Amino acid sequence: MKIVSTLLLLFVLSCSGGGANKDFETLEAPSASYEMSPEMEDISQNTQIQEQKIIKTARLAFETKDVEATHKKIIQLASQYKGLVQSDNSGKDYNRIYKNMTVRIPTKNFQQFIDGISEGVAYFDQKDISRQDVSEEFVDLEARLKAKRVLEERYLELLKKANKVEEMLQIERELSNIREEIEAKQGRLQYLQSQVSMSTVNIEFYKTTAETGITQSYGQKMKNALQGGWNGISVFFLGILYLWPLFLVAIIVVIILRIFLKKRKPKNPKN
Repeated sequence: MKIVSTLLLLFVLSCSGGGANKDFETLEAPSASYEMSPEMEDISQNTQIQEQKIIKTARLAFETKDVEATHKKIIQLASQYKGLVQSDNSGKDYNRIYKNMTVRIPTKNFQQFIDGISEGVAYFDQKDISRQDVSEEFVDLEARLKAKRVLEERYLELLKKANKVEEMLQIERELSNIREEIEAKQGRLQYLQSQVSMSTVNIEFYKTTAETGITQSYGQKMKNALQGGWNGISVFFLGILYLWPLFLVAIIVVIILRIFLKKRKPKNPKN
């Protein structure tokens, strides 16, 4: 009966989330109260300041005279500052050639990497740098994770003392739920730590081509017009080739009609 009542109390505590630690202390020593001394408060505050968790991200977009040279420069900077290229895409649209890159760089080298890319860039079409403080979430997750681990230990102690199958099954179900929550919080902590330790930089750079019609000379326009006309004729004849079965059928039909009409034509009577 004692195990069942304790089990019910632990179940209530597990539902209370981050307050489980405090409730355990009350369970063990109901009359005890804990107060943090001013010295301990100062240490706690200093620790929080030192362990501040910041996620840094940047988005850069700019025009360059040489796309390939800029691409090589960014790869060299990523290698120099111990980063890695997460994605590297290129393409071409109406009047420009462009490349998109995503680079993960150690946070301690974040600013040096940005400064290295900025060298030689006259202006940025876009330059957004954001800093997200996740210290509060980090501390909250650690506290909840610690509480869940203490709760897990209590359930394990109860499991050792249980002598009924029903009690053992109930404890194991609660242990399974607690361990799922522990794994989820550990995963979130690892993700945050990864984002904090490695900053993300999204880079887009491009080169404007001369095929815009504004910077072209009159001779170039004539050349483009002649080339366009020739391309149009080529497309026309290619289209005709695609229709050759239709032309073949039409010729056969015409031949059959002519033969049929020729047979139907009355012969001139002899005079």
